[in-house]
Amino acid sequence: MLEGWSFLITGVVVGLAGGFSPGPITTLVIVQSFRYGLAEGLKVAIAPLLTDAPVALIALVVIARLDDADRALGVIALMGAGFLAYLAYENAFARPPQMTTSADLPRSLRKGILTNFVNPNPYLFWFTVGAPTVMEAYRLDHIFVGLFIGGLYVSLIGAKATFAVVAARGRSLLAGAGYRYTLRTLGVVLFLFAIKFAYDGFGYLGFL
Repeated sequence: MLEGWSFLITGVVVGLAGGFSPGPITTLVIVQSFRYGLAEGLKVAIAPLLTDAPVALIALVVIARLDDADRALGVIALMGAGFLAYLAYENAFARPPQMTTSADLPRSLRKGILTNFVNPNPYLFWFTVGAPTVMEAYRLDHIFVGLFIGGLYVSLIGAKATFAVVAARGRSLLAGAGYRYTLRTLGVVLFLFAIKFAYDGFGYLGFL
């Protein structure tokens, strides 16, 4: 049973590290919470729970069998760069909440899912850490797999939800120019992540 606790602790530690680390999903959680409120930020926070299963399968079944895995990761990273640049533009010109119209829908869950799908980090995690840990746990006892995955996602989503709560509360403290400047700052952060994704993508493709 001590082995089971080790898998649980591993999942918790990895989940907290991923949940609190800066990244496009974390930034998007903050952006959507700040623009639209806590509920929308929480939708982004649960996106990894909905997307990581197919991401794990893609990493194991597709990328692992490709002759050139770096090329696949490069394409994914460049797609991510384009999508994050779009999100950065959207937030740079966002309107205050009272000016939001029916055409300006949050679409938080869709944005979170797309951001996670075009982020190479989940693929790298599952290919290098997640899948080997799951296989090791399964060889010992299938219950250990549940402990690892449960600890991972409770911690990951809990950490992202913390950002959503903080951002949603800060939303009520800012109005007018402060609100716009904050969103533009967050847009700049998303654009910087877009640049990083593009740099990583060209690196995977051998151009850098």
